[in-house]
Amino acid sequence: MQNERVIVGIERLLSDRMDAVRGQRVGLVCNQASVMPDTLAHSADVFFADPEMQLTTLFGPQHGIRGDVQDNMIETDHSVDPRTGLPVYSLYSETREPTEEMVRDIDTFVVDLQDVGCRIYTFVYTMANCMRAAKRSGKRVVVCDRPNPIGGVAIEGNITEDAFKSFVGQFELPTRHGMTIGELAWMFNEHFGIGCELEVIAMEGWERTMWGDQTGLPWILPSPNIPTVDTCVAFPATVHIEGTELSEGRGTTKPFELNGAPFIDPYEWVDALDAFGFDGVRFRHVFFRPTFQKWAEQTCGGVQIHVTDREAFTPVAVGIAMVKTAYDLYRDKFEWKRDAYEYEFDKNPFDVVCGSDSIRRQIESGTPLADIRAAWAAGESEFAAARQPYLLY
Repeated sequence: MQNERVIVGIERLLSDRMDAVRGQRVGLVCNQASVMPDTLAHSADVFFADPEMQLTTLFGPQHGIRGDVQDNMIETDHSVDPRTGLPVYSLYSETREPTEEMVRDIDTFVVDLQDVGCRIYTFVYTMANCMRAAKRSGKRVVVCDRPNPIGGVAIEGNITEDAFKSFVGQFELPTRHGMTIGELAWMFNEHFGIGCELEVIAMEGWERTMWGDQTGLPWILPSPNIPTVDTCVAFPATVHIEGTELSEGRGTTKPFELNGAPFIDPYEWVDALDAFGFDGVRFRHVFFRPTFQKWAEQTCGGVQIHVTDREAFTPVAVGIAMVKTAYDLYRDKFEWKRDAYEYEFDKNPFDVVCGSDSIRRQIESGTPLADIRAAWAAGESEFAAARQPYLLY
């Protein structure tokens, strides 16, 4: 698109789809990235000032409604919004699903969240939980669509298995699903059977081949460690590092692009990764010192991912290769993540990230990467067919 930009769902709702919320008591599911693209006004402020609806309640996903909770897996409290005076219910707290009391004063949920295009991210499951609450309580759900920042074409990775479903994998999705949050809402509702009263406000001008920085839209970081579109591009690769005791770069200025640990020889790790001959990516040997989280204030050796061709880059395969080579090279010091991950206390955190224990077992048994990838192919094809009826663009 030249000299134009994508019109997102929240804009269309307020300009020509007000019938979806007119006269309704609205509960808005939002965070700091829920802004109007031209003015950067927050959707909560715009809704609160609109006389055609009554904004009564705000719901915040992981990292809080203002995105100020820096670390992952830290709950946020319920509160009162200082600007509107409205109650803010955290859906990353003692509950991830709105309770009857939380929905008492609403008729319609409006969801306006920016996703990152990877299964292992909680926002779409917060949306799904609101849809379940709506079904249970007889409420409506309106989802305002926003772009998938890593495009709507590529599908990659294994499918979540029933035994490993979690708050970062409630449904049978591949790691990279290539769908927008609105398309996922339709699929969750119909294919996966939530069955609430749902309306999706589609975008105008978005094409499946677009990356987030080709939409003409401002990028507002959806969570503290996703500062740029480049971070989104790397995320489906290095989110797998979260399931280990290696640093995924939290506490640095390049989260998910810098990865490593104090015991890693970066030159050795780069040589091992270069041997795979991956297209569209270069690995640079680095040293870095995180300011918080894993290996805080300790110098780590590692690699920085430099994506040179987004279309050729296969992030899921690269991420598994990074874990596999680190395991093979440093088996005496490598560890799977020790603490619980995303409310799963009885499963290996790497298995929760992967939605399966098969990849960990393959890594531990020395299975070649080509064979690990080959096991994904049937699931990727089946998902491609299953998602087709729900694609809006």
